[in-house]
Amino acid sequence: MTDTQSTNDLRAAFESGGVALGVLENAYSPTLVELYGELGADFVWIDLEHGGPSPDHAPAIEELLRAAERTGTELLVRVPDTAPATVRKALDTGVRNVFLPRVREAETVRAAVEAARFRYEGGPGERGLAAPRARRWGLADDYLATEDRETLVGTTIETAAAVENVEEILSVPELGFVFVGPFDLSVSLGHPGEIDHPEVQEAVERVRSAAVEADVPLGGLGFGMDDVNGKAETGYQLLHLGSTAGVLSETVRSWLDAFEGDRAGQT
Repeated sequence: MTDTQSTNDLRAAFESGGVALGVLENAYSPTLVELYGELGADFVWIDLEHGGPSPDHAPAIEELLRAAERTGTELLVRVPDTAPATVRKALDTGVRNVFLPRVREAETVRAAVEAARFRYEGGPGERGLAAPRARRWGLADDYLATEDRETLVGTTIETAAAVENVEEILSVPELGFVFVGPFDLSVSLGHPGEIDHPEVQEAVERVRSAAVEADVPLGGLGFGMDDVNGKAETGYQLLHLGSTAGVLSETVRSWLDAFEGDRAGQT
């Protein structure tokens, strides 16, 4: 029996000029990943930098992947560090969309992208050739022919150094996308939490305009649907709509606030 690799819908959306919409699933639940897929999310963001399972714990990642694959959504996985070995480990589980945290310069990004490729810049890449889940345990006949094409490695731009080096980062061959991180950027610029601070906004705009100019897909956070729609009109192609924790908090609070009777234990 043989198997074939499916198309990466995020890559296809970027190449067609479309916009991909998704949710940060910060409960790390396969059930919720499956639900977001059923609801029509283009991607589900799994953040391994700030929580969740280790990328070294393949069974946990595989359960999230199975839920995504069953419902036709893509996992977007932020790995906890920039080490090439971490990138390879995530990809071998079957993840096809990874991005790096807290980079400062282009060399780190290039090393990660090269680690995800069997062929890179006309020569050999640094991806190990084995038969893990990504290869369907050796059953995918077209694995070598399609894996490089279907894999996206991106990076966050969330440090002052990365903003200063953004043009060099954007020039890394085969970079899949960049994702602007305004919260960590506010910390790096000395204005923690002040994402509307002029210096933070200026840095975000520098990244946006540079990515659009370089024709590299751009991702970012949406703060309400007016913001999401506005960002889509200014070049963003990968947009986060909200998180599981945020949606649950807002909804449950609204229920509790709307209750008109006396609650037990409340005075």
